[in-house]
Amino acid sequence: MAEQKSAKYKRILLKLSGEALMGEMDFGIDPKVLDRMALEIAQLRGIGVQVGLVIGGGNLFRGKALSEAGLDRVAGDHMGMLATVMNALAMRDALERASMPTRVMSAIPMSGVVDHYDRRSAIRALESGDVVIFSAGTGNPFFTTDSAACLRGIEINADLVLKATNVDGVYTADPKKDPTAEKYDRLTYEEVLEKQLGVMDLTAIVLAQDHKMPLRVYDMNESGVLARLMTGGSDGTLIVSEE
Repeated sequence: MAEQKSAKYKRILLKLSGEALMGEMDFGIDPKVLDRMALEIAQLRGIGVQVGLVIGGGNLFRGKALSEAGLDRVAGDHMGMLATVMNALAMRDALERASMPTRVMSAIPMSGVVDHYDRRSAIRALESGDVVIFSAGTGNPFFTTDSAACLRGIEINADLVLKATNVDGVYTADPKKDPTAEKYDRLTYEEVLEKQLGVMDLTAIVLAQDHKMPLRVYDMNESGVLARLMTGGSDGTLIVSEE
């Protein structure tokens, strides 16, 4: 069993999209998805992996879409940041029900609701075994939660950033639309940029590339995949800087 193997990584940053929390629903949060993710994260803690988490807010609010309809972009982005805090609180509840100590940190001060983000406190919490959820993105408009995930991963000295998606890696084209699309097992950031593969937004990719932060894209719907990846599995697509 994966739990009996030693972990290949000491500390990871896991990025979940807000849409992933919807499950089979059209909007909001599916409690079954939260419980399943909590179980997966518990397996990681069981083999000694420290887990940081960034969650998007697209299941509750899409600032970009409303800005295109006339809403001020900065106001829309701030509303999106608040949506990520709501998701973080829901995930914390699921993790704590699974007996995992969890801290939520927000890039925007929200006294009495969650802690304000502090890098040193976050690292101490991770080292003590807490799951740390980083919410409110980077705290600045115009930056995606993908960028926030790469930024926090770099700040906490994570060994790997994992992006959970609904497909099992990066393909030459959208596999749901193009049956001839081929999957990549390994890519460099240079190839991702050159081929315009759309793994993350440009800011996030360049940030990870500059700091040589490895990124793995995997299918979050596959049971046990996280524990398998932590113990040497090769599911999904690994993206690294050129040697």
